Amino acid sequence: MLFGAISQTIFTVRRHAPELIRPAQPTPRELKPLSDIDDQEGLRFHIPLIYIYRQDPKMRNKNPATVIREALAKVLVFYYPFAGRLKEGPARKLMVDCSGDGVLFIEAEADVTLKQLGDALMPPFPCMNELLYDVPGSDGIVDSPLLLIQVIFYMSFLVERIVLIMSTKR
Repeated sequence: MLFGAISQTIFTVRRHAPELIRPAQPTPRELKPLSDIDDQEGLRFHIPLIYIYRQDPKMRNKNPATVIREALAKVLVFYYPFAGRLKEGPARKLMVDCSGDGVLFIEAEADVTLKQLGDALMPPFPCMNELLYDVPGSDGIVDSPLLLIQVIFYMSFLVERIVLIMSTKR
């Protein structure tokens, strides 16, 4: 059970097993060194982001997680470095190994409606740590997925909103 500090709401998040989404087609295998601006020691951390989407009535018969999973595989063909891993070179210089290993994807359900969370949806988001899954072994930035996408379905009579939580490596 999880406790939302501001909303005083207790809820549970059930997650499916994490999976790697790879590009839908073969991509170039190469090393891309980061610029000196992007390779600063103080910028080596995750950046969590939350996006909340209303359900589109035209998509009522489609599973949003499946749609996002398939679209992600297609877009990774063009943005293939995101499917790679950061590596350290000489003098700790970071580079992206465009390996095509994939982006981490997690589907989850929460037994709470967004309305029940109330003002908790405004920054700072007090339930962020409960909602964003900390995948074991992904806390560092070297040799782990560059992007984690978690899709959470909130319960109601109809799925009222889909929350897309992303954590990117910086």
